[in-house]
Amino acid sequence: MTTISNPAPTTTATGQATSRRRMDPMRKIALAGGVLYLITFAASIPQLKLFAKIVDDPEGYVMGRGSNTAVLWGSWLEVITAFTCIGTAVALYPVTRRVSKTAAIGFVTSRVVEAALILVGVVSLLTVVALRGDLAGATGARAEALRVTGHALVEMRQWTFLVGPGLIAGINALFLGYAMYRSRLVPRIIPIVGLIGAPLILASATGTMFGLWDQVSATGSALALPIAAWEFSLGVWLTAKGFKPAGLTSLNAASAPTHRTVPVA
Repeated sequence: MTTISNPAPTTTATGQATSRRRMDPMRKIALAGGVLYLITFAASIPQLKLFAKIVDDPEGYVMGRGSNTAVLWGSWLEVITAFTCIGTAVALYPVTRRVSKTAAIGFVTSRVVEAALILVGVVSLLTVVALRGDLAGATGARAEALRVTGHALVEMRQWTFLVGPGLIAGINALFLGYAMYRSRLVPRIIPIVGLIGAPLILASATGTMFGLWDQVSATGSALALPIAAWEFSLGVWLTAKGFKPAGLTSLNAASAPTHRTVPVA
């Protein structure tokens, strides 16, 4: 009788588990938050150029002719910015709530408010585009009404741009900067920049409200620079490095349940 023996499998269950090792949950959270921050940062920059024509001369834009492509692309990027704003807060919430529930909820809330204001601005500009297409070539009182309405809608967008990415950005930095500084999940220099930049951009927005300078000016840009550096550096660090092991160890130790001894009479 001939006996046929099957060779032992070369790949064991342990080897398969090792080759398919899952990413650490905390690394996933850091990666998601970092990537969303970088998308927010990248999507918000081009709109300054894409919206330049309609912002600089809203009446001329409404009454004129030409392509709306730049405004439409800028609006689409603003929508992306709005949703990634919310995404950063939601992605980091499982960690920030372990540091401070107040800061975590505050960060989510302020991000939602910022996103809502951005979307209001987008709708305002898209309404201008619709008016331009529907009422092109209008004359007399109709043309005057179109001009005034278009100008008002663009001004509304400018105020949402100031209060949203301008004023609320400082409040975002206070909440998240505090959580990151306290937890040491990232190098402390990063949240320090954010905590320094928060009052600066709040002062910048206040100065713009009272007519001391324009939001997109040398003074306004200089005061907003630390916040931009904070958001960009945080996004890069979380994407490339994740949370610091020492910070995670401290966070886990603080979250560990404590066993109390009940005295027996």
